[in-house]
Amino acid sequence: MVESDISIRELQHYLYCPHRWGLIHIDCSWEENYFVTKADLSHQRVHNPDRSYISRGKRVLTGVTVFDDSLGLYGVTDCIELTKDPEGAVLQGIPGKYKLTIVEYKPTSSKDKPFNHEDLVQVFAQKVCVDSIFQCSCDGTIYYADTKKRVMLPLNENYSSYLQELKEILQVIQHNRQNGIIPAIRADQKCNGCSFKELCMPKTAKHTDFRKMLKDI
Repeated sequence: MVESDISIRELQHYLYCPHRWGLIHIDCSWEENYFVTKADLSHQRVHNPDRSYISRGKRVLTGVTVFDDSLGLYGVTDCIELTKDPEGAVLQGIPGKYKLTIVEYKPTSSKDKPFNHEDLVQVFAQKVCVDSIFQCSCDGTIYYADTKKRVMLPLNENYSSYLQELKEILQVIQHNRQNGIIPAIRADQKCNGCSFKELCMPKTAKHTDFRKMLKDI
């Protein structure tokens, strides 16, 4: 199998569940449920490059295609907010300089912590691509639709460790791709809300003990 670039969406699939990633990208399977449909509809509203607008004095760009050639990574951001900053980045076709902030939309928040680490790694991947294109050091946030709250992520505070983690994950994905490996289900994997639950762990029919039936005749 020829090595190819990895999309941030594929990375997201792997972060959510490596086994589910394998079913999608190796086995070419797909299943949807309420949660998948809700998330897709939420992203459709913001993944529109023609829907850029001004909000609270900030210019907001939606559906921005980003990439980083050194990592072989590409994707589309939900939103990038531009705040005027004399030390900020210059964007083609937009006068002035700006501080860039990625806004990633998620349908549900984490119940016991400010954010999920998997979501942070996904936004960090976007940050690497945005920084590479615009020659800047952008911030990253997650907006949770259920609580209507935004959480700022510590992307710049732990940059080196997150970058190393991202590189290692991308290497594993490429290795699994090239060898057609579908990772095993993790012991701690939470499967209740997953659309692939029945595909991964189908319910088996109740076993009939025919020998016991014959004894009762």
